[in-house]
Amino acid sequence: MKTVVSVSQGSSEYDYDLETSFLGQPFRIIRIGTDGDLSRAEAVLESVHTQADAIGLSMVHDHYEVGREQLEHPDTARLEACVPDKPVTTGAGLRAILQEWAVRHTQSELGHFFDNARVLFMNGQAGYRIARALSEHTENLFFADPYTDFGVPRLLTSLKQLETYTSLTAPIMFRPAAVKAVETILRTPLYRLGENLVKGSLHHAVSEAHVIVASIGDLENFTEKELDGKTVITSRVTDAALDWMRSRKVAMVVDYSPWLEGRPVGVNVMEAMISAALSRTPDQLGPDDYLDVIQSLEIEPRILYPNGYRRVNRFAFVIHPLSQQYLTKTPPLDWVANVSPPVVMNLVEKAIAYSPPFIYSKVSGIRSPNGDEVEGWLITVGGTPREIMAHGPEFTYARLLQAAKLAKKLGAQIMGLGAFTKVVGDAGITVAKRAPLPITTGNSYSASGALWAAHDAMKKIGRVSIGPSGKAAGKAMVVGATGAIGSVCARLLAKAVDEVYLAAPEPAKLLALKESIEQETPGAIVHVAGSAERDLADMDMIVTATSGAGKRILDIMKVKPGCVITDVARPLDIPAEDVAKRPDVLVIESGEIQLPGEVHMKDIGLPKGIAYACLAETIVLALEARFENFTLGRNIEWEKVREIYKLGLKHGMKLAAISGVNGVFTEEDFERVRVLAASAEESQAEESQAEGSSTPA
Repeated sequence: MKTVVSVSQGSSEYDYDLETSFLGQPFRIIRIGTDGDLSRAEAVLESVHTQADAIGLSMVHDHYEVGREQLEHPDTARLEACVPDKPVTTGAGLRAILQEWAVRHTQSELGHFFDNARVLFMNGQAGYRIARALSEHTENLFFADPYTDFGVPRLLTSLKQLETYTSLTAPIMFRPAAVKAVETILRTPLYRLGENLVKGSLHHAVSEAHVIVASIGDLENFTEKELDGKTVITSRVTDAALDWMRSRKVAMVVDYSPWLEGRPVGVNVMEAMISAALSRTPDQLGPDDYLDVIQSLEIEPRILYPNGYRRVNRFAFVIHPLSQQYLTKTPPLDWVANVSPPVVMNLVEKAIAYSPPFIYSKVSGIRSPNGDEVEGWLITVGGTPREIMAHGPEFTYARLLQAAKLAKKLGAQIMGLGAFTKVVGDAGITVAKRAPLPITTGNSYSASGALWAAHDAMKKIGRVSIGPSGKAAGKAMVVGATGAIGSVCARLLAKAVDEVYLAAPEPAKLLALKESIEQETPGAIVHVAGSAERDLADMDMIVTATSGAGKRILDIMKVKPGCVITDVARPLDIPAEDVAKRPDVLVIESGEIQLPGEVHMKDIGLPKGIAYACLAETIVLALEARFENFTLGRNIEWEKVREIYKLGLKHGMKLAAISGVNGVFTEEDFERVRVLAASAEESQAEESQAEGSSTPA
């Protein structure tokens, strides 16, 4: 029987003595903790080395390799010198493999998990291999080594900085005399005076991180406030450690340590066992030796969820003030507006358009029924629609790219464009090409949400019945049917309404679209016309989806009472002054979405927990971990509209509100349209009857 002894600088409370089989050989493993006493560890090593075939050193500083630096800690070298005649290891060789594999395994299993994550390393030198692997997926790497080594409240922010820091501090940190000098400084009153400041800074760094690479001991001073929703990469996660993580609401734990006899064992123990089993020193072990053991024992990193499955992804969404009036609601501009003439506010509006992007609101609490979560940021660019349209596209592109850089720094994995920022220039294509993270305009879900809202509005007004097939027993028209959005709307309406009328000045395209819809939706009744005028008065629902900004699309005075018009064009096809002429008609601008979970977000002009459909698209993609350019340009794809609608349902999205040019419609608004439409029809019927009775026989 071969014997491996693990001598640990950790607590003796966790000592054990067990027998097992390893690579077909019987083994005895003894763990002896020395409670941080280096002299005691030396004495233990001298007493056990005669009976040990190999020795592991635990809870000691590894011999680190950081960039070009090879670091040998004096305490570890001192312990190794106690047993020159036996293989001694800290587990460095195996640990490097298991650490890197933990990252690659998690990224493969969960898909895009580490993309653009903010990762904090409590000891960057110990986690250097993890950092290198993570650098393939994110540039947001932060190292707390200056805190832990010298109490300096400064984070290193790149691998290059860590390597430079290591090369500069190694002569200090890894020489006995220098170590004693540092320890003396750490005990001075001046250092103690700044200790609380440093701790506060480190707590903030933990709060801002998404992933933390640390030993369990490194985290003991942090609370639920800092660790809620975090992912921790660590080793030797026992049941007690998992309970502690659960109490701090840690979302996920990646444990890279091997297990033996139902317990996690130190990597130093496993490497010592490999050394003893193969009768080789740790220096003689090669990649094939480690691979054979890992595969034969089926060692695999563990992905653990202390509080049940929970994954937190991240998004950003760009907003902007929709008018000068919005600026007057923002301190301190509200005070300026109260004491300034309009000409001053016009200048303020122009100046704000040049301001750099800033965070308007942190968004949290969005949780899908399947356990996926997202958090995010609403980022404001300063231009009102008037200012955005007064400049060339490059003006807005530049500000959106600044916003994208800010989003990336925050850790967002996808960014959505809201309001006028998604219609400028080529509608997101150029921004997506230049941005450092994926972009979507949200127009696919906007089209889906608007039609969803129109269908519900028809039912609320109650003037069109829903047949046994689930279709509305009425007539619907799409104006601009051959356009990108119009053709999508036409396909959707063919599945929801008995008869569909398609209007556009492109006869050949209309015929092809009609043919395609009839093949896709058997039984659909589709009519085509070169303009809307001929059939306008018979429609129960109308969708306008043209690109004719500034042109009159339809005569709203010819529309029948109670008609539901959905304006999905941006800018809108039907001006507010036309809407005001027909209070007996419901003109819908958009359908708002109820987000799942307990949503925390600043006011965006909607009730709590409700978002515009374009924002909801960004959130759905984040929940689904679809970090890709999704909706771009003016050619919206029917397949994506259908896909985002289904994904929204999967993640608990619901239609929450129906909006018009003056905001969200209330039940009183629907009742008003219902009553006015009925009254208008009665009047029309009376007029027709009167005309009929006055006609000569």
